[in-house]
Amino acid sequence: MAKKVIISCAVTGAIHTPSMSEFLPVTAEEIIEHSLAAHEAGAAVLHLHARDENDGHPTQDPEEFQKFLPTIHNSCDAVINITTGGGPQMTVEERMKPAMHFKPELASLNMGSMNFGLFPMLKRHNQLKYPWEKEMLEKSKYSLFKNTFEDIENIMTFGYENGTKFEFECYDVGHLYNLHYFHREGMLKGPYFIQFVMGIMGGIGADADNLLHMKKTADKLFGEVGYEWSVVGAGATQMRMNATGASLGSHVRVGLEDSLWDGPGNLAKTNADQVKRVREILEGLSLEIATSDEARQMLGLKGKNNTNIK
Repeated sequence: MAKKVIISCAVTGAIHTPSMSEFLPVTAEEIIEHSLAAHEAGAAVLHLHARDENDGHPTQDPEEFQKFLPTIHNSCDAVINITTGGGPQMTVEERMKPAMHFKPELASLNMGSMNFGLFPMLKRHNQLKYPWEKEMLEKSKYSLFKNTFEDIENIMTFGYENGTKFEFECYDVGHLYNLHYFHREGMLKGPYFIQFVMGIMGGIGADADNLLHMKKTADKLFGEVGYEWSVVGAGATQMRMNATGASLGSHVRVGLEDSLWDGPGNLAKTNADQVKRVREILEGLSLEIATSDEARQMLGLKGKNNTNIK
C-alpha cells in the first residue's frame, strides 16, 4: 500500500508583498483564517511566518507570532512549522527568535547561502503601496541569503535541544551535500524531512529533469538511512512540480508564500484554494492524504502538547 501524502501549506511567507495580491494574509486575523481553512481542506502541516499588521512587512518578532499561534494551535490539530528562514535579508539571530521561543514540533531550516533574486518582480509589480516593498525587492539584486555552516549548526543545535525537528529546505543540489555533511558528523536526528524548493532565482530550476536529479542525489546520500521528501514549485510551477513529485513518491507543499496563483491568471483568494487543488491532483493519482497525526508519526515529531505555544 502506498504511503499517504503530507500536504504542507506555507500561508504567507516573506517573498510576496501586499501590493502583489489583495488576498495575501497579513494581519493575525487573516493568518488565522487562512491557516484554519487550509487545515480543514487537508493541509496536515502549516508553515508559518509573521507580518507587521500595519504595512505587511515580514517580521520575526515573537510577539507578532503570539498574536496568531495560540489560536491556531488551540483550534485544530495541525502540525505548526515555524520558519527560521524569516526573510532573506534578515540576520540569522532575528530569524531564530520565534522557533527558539515557541519550541514548535517542526521548523524550517535553509541548507545553504545563496542568491535569492526577487527583483524581477518589479517588472510585473510597479505600483507598490509601501516603500519597503520596492526596497526589499531591489536589495535582492545585490545581497545574499546567508546560511553558513555555522549558522545552520547553531539553528540545528538549539532546535534539537528544544525537541524541534526540521524541514530541511534544499534550493539546489549543493544543499543536499551540505545536509549530508551534518549527517556524516552525526548531528542530524531522524527521520529526515527534506524539502526540494525549486524555481527560485538563484536556486535550481523547476522542471522534471532537475527534480529527478535532486531525487537521485538524495537517494545516493540518504537512501541507506531513509528520508521523507517533499516538493515546492515556485510561482506558476507550483502544481506542476507537486504533481510530478507526487507521482515519484513525494509529499507536497502549497501556499501563498510559494505562489499567489490558483490556475493561469487567477489569484488565489485563500490558501485553502491551493490545498483543494493539489488534493484533487493527489486523489486523481489514487493517493491518500495524511492527517496531522499521521504526519507526526512519519516525521517523528514530539506532539503538539510538547511545545511552548500557549
